[in-house]
Amino acid sequence: MLDMMPSVLTLISPTIGGLSNDIVDQAANVIHHSGATLNQRDWLSDGEACDLYFSGAKANTIDQALRQSLGGVGVDMAIQQVQGRQKKLLLSDMDSTIVTAETLDELADHAGLKEKISAITARAMNGDIRFRDALAERVVMLRGLSSDTLAATMERITYSPGAETLVRTMSAHGAYTALVSGGFQYFTTRVKAALGFDFDAGNDIEIIDGKLTGNVQGDIVTKDVKREILIRLAKQQDIDITETLSVGDGANDLPMIMEAGTGVAYHAKPTVVASAPFRIDYAGLDALLFMQGYRRDQFVA
Repeated sequence: MLDMMPSVLTLISPTIGGLSNDIVDQAANVIHHSGATLNQRDWLSDGEACDLYFSGAKANTIDQALRQSLGGVGVDMAIQQVQGRQKKLLLSDMDSTIVTAETLDELADHAGLKEKISAITARAMNGDIRFRDALAERVVMLRGLSSDTLAATMERITYSPGAETLVRTMSAHGAYTALVSGGFQYFTTRVKAALGFDFDAGNDIEIIDGKLTGNVQGDIVTKDVKREILIRLAKQQDIDITETLSVGDGANDLPMIMEAGTGVAYHAKPTVVASAPFRIDYAGLDALLFMQGYRRDQFVA
């Protein structure tokens, strides 16, 4: 059965000028040959992001055809229904999503253990081992490390392209924004303050006499806890779950990605890309704004 609800394909380039009329025409032809009715073309940002509105074809059929046709072009694409595409709640992972690195791995660098701990992190993020076990294994290796290394690590953190723009633009348009991490709350609270998130949650690492003890205090932020936070915040803010957006890169983000109205795998691990409803492989996090129909001149820099 054909989908007669109005849908929109958003094409997004990682660079301004990277999305040409020829690429948009190619996408339009794919939609047309899939049996859909093309309705409108709308540039959200010249040479960067464009919406193609259509009706009368299944989104998954068009998505597969588009990826075959445009696979080597290097643009991101998202197909969704027009109604409800702009979200009222953002829930984002922190490590390798809002920030470019894994903060625990960077902290381990101060102990000369980055390579060893990074290998465990990679296995956990790809879903090869349980996150809870991986966290305990890594944190215990940091026992005896000076708490001063937390501040030193924070100074080295860099933010993903478009991260602050995503948070501040959604906030300016009335959305509630939340940051969750299986890493340490020491970092989430500071990233929250720097970028303007409304809420943060992370793990509390124990410190005694200025040294990390190798223990995590309280409940651990697992993949299930991330999903529960999404549901709880939506209820608290009186927001329907369909009006939420979740983004992350690792296997421990999949439950919140799958639960949200729009769930996005951002430069993600293969297991996450294979399961997530949406994916951003090339552009920065401001691509999530284009996906919601925001125009470049509406972005809050």
